[in-house]
Amino acid sequence: MTIDIFRKIIGGILLVSLIALGFSKPVQQYLNIPLSVTIFEGQQLKLGKAKTVSASLASDRSSISLKQNNDSVSLQAKQQGESELIFEYAGFPIKKVDVNVLKDFKVVPGGQSIGVKLNTVGVLVVGHHQVSTLEGKVSPGETAGIKIGDIITEINGKKIRKMSDVAPFVQKAGKSGESLMIVVNRENERISTKLIPLKEKGEGSYKLGLYIRDSAAGIGTMTFYHPQTKKYGALGHVISDMDTKKPIVVDNGQIVRSTVTSIEKGSNGNPGEKLARFSPDKEVIGNINRNSPFGIFGELNQTIKNGVMDKPMPIALSHQVKEGPAKILTVVENDEVTLFDIEIVSTIPQKFPATKGMVIKVTDSKLLAKTGGIVQGMSGSPIIQNDKVVGAVTHVFVNDPTSGYGVHIEWMLQEAGINIYENEQSKEKAS
Repeated sequence: MTIDIFRKIIGGILLVSLIALGFSKPVQQYLNIPLSVTIFEGQQLKLGKAKTVSASLASDRSSISLKQNNDSVSLQAKQQGESELIFEYAGFPIKKVDVNVLKDFKVVPGGQSIGVKLNTVGVLVVGHHQVSTLEGKVSPGETAGIKIGDIITEINGKKIRKMSDVAPFVQKAGKSGESLMIVVNRENERISTKLIPLKEKGEGSYKLGLYIRDSAAGIGTMTFYHPQTKKYGALGHVISDMDTKKPIVVDNGQIVRSTVTSIEKGSNGNPGEKLARFSPDKEVIGNINRNSPFGIFGELNQTIKNGVMDKPMPIALSHQVKEGPAKILTVVENDEVTLFDIEIVSTIPQKFPATKGMVIKVTDSKLLAKTGGIVQGMSGSPIIQNDKVVGAVTHVFVNDPTSGYGVHIEWMLQEAGINIYENEQSKEKAS
């Protein structure tokens, strides 16, 4: 019995010791050292370590240089390439860190208010219309199984690109009494159906019994512009149809300059909004070729300036963004871009693309007085931290307009078709 009690006491002591060891500073520092890191040419990276641990480079011909003191290691990225950093304790290697140095990469931050015009692939069904006939009210489109959110892409084998393409088919089929062969896209599925147009009582025209739309318009904020490729990113979130609430499938589109005319201030439970108009000249400054969960993307046909930060700036990858002070560039009056203070409340070092990478809070007294915080139309406003573009504003919290979400710039660049991981691309070509 005495031996069993002694064993339990010893076991308890060992268990407590192991738990305490897990919370000790040297062990926590060891666990916090990542297995791999990515930095850009010219950047520095600091990693914590215990006093008894030393660090060295696996090769003399390394893309990084190394400095260390008792409690940290500083890496200086010299040139594009891959290196290995070895941590040792008492001469024994305990951890290896792969360091990937990317070619120096910069974008010009935006902040400008832009007008957005989207043209859909085909025509979008946004509602059903009841046609009044001698036999009663009926929607031919609903009877044919066409649903709200469907996109009509073909009628009788002919491509449909805009609303004006539809009417001639409808009137011809109505007069002849023939069915229309209609093809719709429904959530990436191609569906065919037959539809017989009906004549509206008291009118001479025939109807499909559908409300349709072929374009959409709105405002947002420019996030970045890449001078070398002319590619840009804006909004930071997908554009959805106001009626169907589904993402708009874009055939093409344009962006133009816009001017903020007034602000509807946000409050708890009631998100505010920028009210703006397209600039009088309606000059097209770029195209739109992609509408994704991370924003709209395309190419600019001219250089644009925000008047505050017009020089190319480095970016920060998701794991490099830190909690703490930051700034956003946005317009709250006319077309003047202004820098405002915010706080990055939390950030997630994401390995895969995700739309909600940061939680941000507006701290600037002038912006709070003007807008109440984050308002609609501010989406896409670039987030700047430590002189780097780190992401964009995306959504506001309905019950707290001072706070909202941000997306990491890394994923917007990927959606824009800009490859910042040139090391990996070069390696693939070499192999």
